Amino acid sequence: MTLTELRYIVTLAQERHFGRAAERCFVSQPTLSVAVKKLEEELGVALFERSKSTVQVTPLGEKIIDQAQRVLEQASVIKELASEGKDQLSSPLRIGAIYTIGPYLFPHLIPELAQQAPQMPLYIEENFTGELRRKLRSGELDVLILALPFTEPDVLTKALYEESFDVLMPHDHPWTSKTEIDRDELLDEQLLLLGEGHCFRDQILEACPAINSQLHMPGHTLIAESGSLETIRHMVASGFGITVLPRSAAGTGQYENSMLASRPFKAPAPTRMVALAWRASFPRPKAIDVLIRAISVCQSQGDAAA
Repeated sequence: MTLTELRYIVTLAQERHFGRAAERCFVSQPTLSVAVKKLEEELGVALFERSKSTVQVTPLGEKIIDQAQRVLEQASVIKELASEGKDQLSSPLRIGAIYTIGPYLFPHLIPELAQQAPQMPLYIEENFTGELRRKLRSGELDVLILALPFTEPDVLTKALYEESFDVLMPHDHPWTSKTEIDRDELLDEQLLLLGEGHCFRDQILEACPAINSQLHMPGHTLIAESGSLETIRHMVASGFGITVLPRSAAGTGQYENSMLASRPFKAPAPTRMVALAWRASFPRPKAIDVLIRAISVCQSQGDAAA
């Protein structure tokens, strides 16, 4: 039994497809298939049920693969521990962020990190919370930037800053005469939201129960969905409707001739808490510290600009 074989079965369990699993592991499909079969023969149990169209994990396979995942995590920690005596800011830091934070924070964060830790290479990724969670557990990412709540065994979190939600509208919308927007007024408008799977969508629906109720009514026309905040902003700029965005994503100044306008909500305004999450076993606390400082600088600069 080798770490490579354990990595193969964990990846195959995630993909449920030999071809995709082999591609992720950078090997040929026959190589992965033979290695998985060899491990099953060594263990004397079937880890997977195979058919022409699907690959399913057996009940016993689920338990073995869960343990294999933990072994891979600990193996990753061993590599990190081996470099503990070295400069903690000289190894790459792999940062993941959710889609509604990364595009608006990374352009400011990366230059700041380059200034504070010039010898530390960076890898950045944007993804859904669930996929980032998986990559943090597997060691593919070191630290996440996301919205609370986020709970995961053996993972530490640190709240960074609270961010308000704003209403984004076309520059000639009647609401531009208002200084604040009542959340129930959203029911009177064509509202653009992110599609299912985005945590920010869930936060909006939680903060505005009336919208959530309307969403589940047959034949509703209140909400149009998109997979990207940028697509939604362009749609608002073209007059298709309004939306609710994190304040950092409103970006009204990026459009010529003031095509967009934003307004805050009336109190109590909906907000989200942005936080870091990293494995408790991650052996480079100085890298986490410098990331926290860099984000703090970016937030201070953003507040000053606002």
